[in-house]
Amino acid sequence: MTKLGFLLDSDGCIGCHACTVACKSEHDVPLGVNRTWLKYTETGEFPNTSRHFTVLRCNHCEDAPCVKICPTSALNRADNGVVDFNNDRCIGCKGCMNACPYDAIYINPETDTANKCNFCNHRIEVGLEPACVVVCPTHSIKVIDFDDADNAALKIIGRDDVAVRSPEQNTNPKVYYRGANQAALDPLRSHIPGDGLIWADTTPNHPTPPHVDAGVIARTTYTTGSHPLIWKEKVSGYLVTKAIAAGVMFVAALLVLLGHSGEQAAVGVVPPIVAGVFLALTGVLLVVDLKQPTRFHYLLTSGNRSSWLVKGAYILGAFAGFMALWWIAGLADAGGLLKVFAIPTALLAAGTAGYTAYLFAQCEGRDLWQSELLLPMLLAQAATAGGATFLILDLFMDLPEVAAIRWVTLAGIGAMALILFAELSGSHTRHVEMAVHAMTKGEYKSRFWTGVVLGMVVPVAVLVIVLASDMSNPVLAAFAGLAAIVGMWFYEDSYVRSGQSVPLS
Repeated sequence: MTKLGFLLDSDGCIGCHACTVACKSEHDVPLGVNRTWLKYTETGEFPNTSRHFTVLRCNHCEDAPCVKICPTSALNRADNGVVDFNNDRCIGCKGCMNACPYDAIYINPETDTANKCNFCNHRIEVGLEPACVVVCPTHSIKVIDFDDADNAALKIIGRDDVAVRSPEQNTNPKVYYRGANQAALDPLRSHIPGDGLIWADTTPNHPTPPHVDAGVIARTTYTTGSHPLIWKEKVSGYLVTKAIAAGVMFVAALLVLLGHSGEQAAVGVVPPIVAGVFLALTGVLLVVDLKQPTRFHYLLTSGNRSSWLVKGAYILGAFAGFMALWWIAGLADAGGLLKVFAIPTALLAAGTAGYTAYLFAQCEGRDLWQSELLLPMLLAQAATAGGATFLILDLFMDLPEVAAIRWVTLAGIGAMALILFAELSGSHTRHVEMAVHAMTKGEYKSRFWTGVVLGMVVPVAVLVIVLASDMSNPVLAAFAGLAAIVGMWFYEDSYVRSGQSVPLS
């Protein structure tokens, strides 16, 4: 089969929107979403101005992040190289939307599944051209056949200067632009004027570089609204409940290694119950956040093993299994078995806490989430959440090694603070700069600073007082634990949202 791509000739485009209309008609695309769309940008100052037209769509990347992250292979590569989709396999996890660096995927409001440009593959299979190619009045949209040396579009690529969108993402996109203004291809080099677009006021769904003009060389005067935030409070909650489940079992394993395997209630029975409740809540949050929640079992029955959504499901399942074994051993008062389970349970707890770093790394459209510091941050959060939960449990039962648990919590918070400082003070790409600005000074600053003050400053101050005075009363330490957990959610919510705040198209 031939390998296909698009050549979009911006020099010839007249901005007529015929391609957008033809695409909507061919695929019955609902109002409010688009598979292909047109963007107008303007450069210069009156009276010396220029308007540029740019067609945007799926780039059918050779190394497609959406295909890698899709947990059920609903997004897949056809034999002709086109990235296609299957509505019947999609669970609506929305991971592909954050993985795509081009903002090309949307959730169809009628099917609750991920859709995008699929090169009109149903037409290609019967020898026809895509609908947008057929209707373009200036032949500015051309099909590239990479296996045909005589293909006219391929020859243009070989002899003329062409560009692709976001080459730094290394996805090897198969949509090429001739004559396109770079500001039209890079959403961080244009902004929407304060008085809005040419036919509409500015709306919240039109993000624009928020605080510095460096690099901004054009005005966006017509475009579609960006997709709304797709991972919000449920994903933020999942990060916290998962950290609690993992952290509680990590601390329980630590207590076993410190010689307390004989503490039936405090070590053998209660920790796996508490961790199990929060792990179950993690699963509920993940399933409820799906657009097709009744298909959640596809993760296991039709799983794409390159996706960390699937790998994460396996890790969570194995962790749940060891928690069940731990609980049974605790009920049987079998301290010897707990010693056997301690190391593998601690490793699975670390995997449960940390696998999200690899999942977020597959979200290649969100540069803030690509940090190498995310894994240690998640592990530090698990230690904090586990210690904090035990400090709260200390109100209701006698715990061994209370001082050690307080130190674990304090160390976890300290590690989080150091990692956060290193992240914020490091050098960043413009994409990350914008996300950090949104998190610390922009739309999500109240969440972020609430998370820092309530989740780090307050519990550190309280725990230092408790440890320095060797306080035996558990109330103040429990308050510090509760503050740490609540603050962690505010921080995570600011992090999840700000990572998605940077415009991609």
